[in-house]
Amino acid sequence: MDRAAPLAGRRRLLMGAALATLPHALLSGPRAGARPRAVDHPGAEWQPASPSNYTVANRPTSHRLDYVVIHVTQETYADTLSIFRDPQRKVSAHYVVRSADGHIAQCVREADIAWHAGNWDYNTRSIGIEHEGWVDRPAYFTHALYEQSARLTAAVCARYGIPKDRAHIIGHHEVPGSDHTDPGPYWDWTRYIRLVNLLA
Repeated sequence: MDRAAPLAGRRRLLMGAALATLPHALLSGPRAGARPRAVDHPGAEWQPASPSNYTVANRPTSHRLDYVVIHVTQETYADTLSIFRDPQRKVSAHYVVRSADGHIAQCVREADIAWHAGNWDYNTRSIGIEHEGWVDRPAYFTHALYEQSARLTAAVCARYGIPKDRAHIIGHHEVPGSDHTDPGPYWDWTRYIRLVNLLA
């Protein structure tokens, strides 16, 4: 009698049972065109925007990166993430920073073009960072928000050789053609740029 045949059959049965417990996504492999879920900034949480709200690219190869654009959400952190997930909204940013603790969500890979600046040329050449809060409520601009955002901006600038100055770290209101006012009069640019350079 061949002892190998029953053992091989038992092995196949056990492997089949083990495979049945794995999630379908692991068995079927990555979808065509799917992006890796690893974040570009250590410690950020991946909260992907709808693919309908950004343009897939290969930056900095496809487009040079020259700016970091600072935004204020005019929404809560959670609502901002929901807006970016809604394919009807046609808006996104690379990152969202939470006010209370500086927690960072990444919504679009840095290689891709987020739709945040309202100017296509600036979209292609920038990283957009949203900050939870309202332009007329300075209490949202906490120490944690400034510090974690400055660390993020310093890291982005280092990755792409963007100078850590006000000519290259700009507010949304400074984008040509913008009708926005964020980050607004209460955003402390002196403090922020100092932190970006200290935390580099």
